Amino acid sequence: MVDAELLKILVCPENKTPVVLADDALIAKANAAIEAKTLKNRGGQAVEERIDGGLVREDQVYMYPIRDDIPIMLIDEAIPLDQLI
Repeated sequence: MVDAELLKILVCPENKTPVVLADDALIAKANAAIEAKTLKNRGGQAVEERIDGGLVREDQVYMYPIRDDIPIMLIDEAIPLDQLI
């Protein structure tokens, strides 16, 4: 789990807006899409590795994956949330 103090200072690397932890339902949807091989990251690459969690940008357009308790805060690794609606 991401440390609460770290979460307070993390922001989107693109526009510096705050991020919040994704809920379990969103992570389940993302992992189901990963299993189905239908989820792509912002860079256009298929997401192949399951995620443990996510950090959702304030505007709820992108989610940054968390793997092994490490947030992957790279713009191209962000997952566009319109794929999971």
